[in-house]
Amino acid sequence: MSGRFVRSSKYRHVFGRSTRKEQCYDNLRISRNAWDTNLVKVNPKHLAVNWEAGGGGAFAVIPLDERGKLPERIPLFRGHTAVVLDTDWNPFDDDLIASGSDDGKVFLWRVPENFTVRPDAEADDIQDIAPVGKLSGHPKKIGHVLFNPAAENVLATASGDYTVKIWDIEAGAAKLTLNVGDIVQSQSWSANGSLLVTTSRDKKLRLWDVRQERPAQETNGHSGAKNSRTVWLGERDRIATTGFSKMSDRQLALWDIRAVREPINGFKTLDSISGVCMPFWDDGTNCLYLAGRGDGNIRYFELENDKFEYLSEYKSADPQRGVAFMPKRGVNMHENEVARAFKTVSDGYVEPVSFIVPRRSENFQDDIYPPTIGVTPAMGPSEWLSGKEAIPPKISMASLFDGEGLKEISGVQDKPTTTMDDPAPKPAEAEPVAKKTPEPVAPKAAPEPAPEPVSVARPAPSMKEQGASMAAMVTKFADEEVEEPVDDDSSFEEVPKPSERAARSAVAESSSPRVSSPLWPKEPEPEPKPQSRVAVSTFLLDSLSYETKVLIYHQTPTIPSPASEPSVPTSAVHKEIEEIKNLIAQQTKIIADQASQMQKLTSDMEKLKSKLN
Repeated sequence: MSGRFVRSSKYRHVFGRSTRKEQCYDNLRISRNAWDTNLVKVNPKHLAVNWEAGGGGAFAVIPLDERGKLPERIPLFRGHTAVVLDTDWNPFDDDLIASGSDDGKVFLWRVPENFTVRPDAEADDIQDIAPVGKLSGHPKKIGHVLFNPAAENVLATASGDYTVKIWDIEAGAAKLTLNVGDIVQSQSWSANGSLLVTTSRDKKLRLWDVRQERPAQETNGHSGAKNSRTVWLGERDRIATTGFSKMSDRQLALWDIRAVREPINGFKTLDSISGVCMPFWDDGTNCLYLAGRGDGNIRYFELENDKFEYLSEYKSADPQRGVAFMPKRGVNMHENEVARAFKTVSDGYVEPVSFIVPRRSENFQDDIYPPTIGVTPAMGPSEWLSGKEAIPPKISMASLFDGEGLKEISGVQDKPTTTMDDPAPKPAEAEPVAKKTPEPVAPKAAPEPAPEPVSVARPAPSMKEQGASMAAMVTKFADEEVEEPVDDDSSFEEVPKPSERAARSAVAESSSPRVSSPLWPKEPEPEPKPQSRVAVSTFLLDSLSYETKVLIYHQTPTIPSPASEPSVPTSAVHKEIEEIKNLIAQQTKIIADQASQMQKLTSDMEKLKSKLN
């Protein structure tokens, strides 16, 4: 290992697998507009591509099973009078898509049944698809459109008029308006659809309480002049941002939504490449994917203990301008695919990239495929506007693996994401709750709680003074894994020397010579009568290691020697026996407690040794 610590993770060996060009989506005319969006969007049925079209704006929808080279003329989704800047699929309807354009309009489109890009018709007879709905209200271009992930038919649109409008597309009207004050560069919803995070040209990061139409939190984001992106980390109360420093270095940051003054652990420098990093979050694996705009690389990190741990990087010589990630219900579980990206190449074709966990088993891998969000919304637009907070019911990935279709496993769970009104938990307030109800969160299977930092148990002050002895004992336990039986009167288990394999009974102990200890006084041969307290204590400690004797000696009250005890009359023998029994029980309990503490310390020291190695 060359002294380098390798972190344990089941995603440490995830690798990106490219696709042969004949299996890509070729002969595309991807938009060359300079507006900073992802250019492509995907769901389990269709791929949407912003199209380079003359005489207005258009985008193409390609069924995922129609791979290969496309015809020169395909049916386009045409209706905008200016270039299409962004699109987004409805999370609860795989055939409904929204588009925003430079003409200031939002159009809604429905993919026709049995739609194909290779229709059985002459090129001149191919009909384009018309929109089914229109949303008007922004006077300037609409650069970003994003559906609410929990409420049905709720759409957020960011415009050049420095506002974000929230639409009820059933009613065809804007219900809420957020005054950002500058051009929005990126936006992302929380899992329960109640909060929205935005980055803007004024370098501000804002968390919006959408239904109150006000920013609940606002802080300075990345200080660089180039665009910044943001993504909500699933059902957690965390968000991630990518941006640039003043020296134009690419950065990554993690934020707590309850205290967004500064990012957790500061801004992390990635590299000095000039392209924007497009972040994508996978809630099932707790992995963040960063796709560079203008380069061909996709690096990925695992979130653990509020820190992004670097996993690996997919490298390609083909640069990408746009990237989209498949929703989790669309990945190929039979190949252990945990994520699938669709990247544009040379503005001419789209290449799928599969991220695979290398495993040989052909069975369903339930540890890497937890339940995921399905296609049933948690609420309607009116419920959402009235203040309801919930996440959609989740579906079993195992049912998809077995070909049983979408199978819900749980109902709606309310408030999966911490709201902005909730203060950051205080230790003084959190402790009583933990004592009264130690397992309040256990029944909640839907939202995966953020992993807490692993704390290493510290020994008591008296043990800490014996640090050298403890280290020696841990080394002994690590090197010798054979556990030998000890006397039944003691609950402590140890690894004795080979010469001390046989455990001694109480009778043999009383009749055999005793080995003197540097810590305990040597006593005369006992008679066949109730032993003295020191004899009993020495009998219990003979089978223990030297280090254990040191600990017990320092933590056990001093026991008087037999010489200091007066002779006891025969009438008081029973009373003395009872006292001896109580003392034995007390010391046995002390030894058991020490054994438990040392077992924990041994485990912790083993973990520390493995990290140091």
